[in-house]
Amino acid sequence: MSERPQPKDPVDAIIDQWAAVRPDLDTKAMEVFGRIFRLSRTMGDRMEKAYAPHGISRGEFDVLATLRRAGEPHTLSPRQLSATLMLTTGGMTGRLDKLERAGLLRRSPDPHDRRGLQVTLTEKGLHLIDEAVGAGLAVQTEALSALDDEQADRLADLLRELLAGTPETR
Repeated sequence: MSERPQPKDPVDAIIDQWAAVRPDLDTKAMEVFGRIFRLSRTMGDRMEKAYAPHGISRGEFDVLATLRRAGEPHTLSPRQLSATLMLTTGGMTGRLDKLERAGLLRRSPDPHDRRGLQVTLTEKGLHLIDEAVGAGLAVQTEALSALDDEQADRLADLLRELLAGTPETR
């Protein structure tokens, strides 16, 4: 089975330039991560556009999606949200303030901890996140259509291994 010739991309041009001026460098990592960074930036922009009609940003989507994935009653503490999303408490507060003003979540005292709060998805927030996740998945699925199912599975497996081998992401 012969492989199709791979199209050249902007990362190839960068690698070729490095090869010309520093042929001693092993640029394999640059080839991989340069493409991951470019893909991440491109898909991040596409995801922002997918969420914009729903009135939310990617960061706000992440908060709502985390609450949705938590299952009934769609409630977590601000600390749990911060840990899951790798945000500072200050960054989380700003997002929660905006989402609460929009009526997408509510904060209430934690009945098990007088000092704590609970964050709960409202019905409006539940409806919005269910629509937004569908819109985002459509964008991701369209982008992934460049690969067949076997390639997509192989890529997911390879990225899982790479992520597992990176201590900061565990």
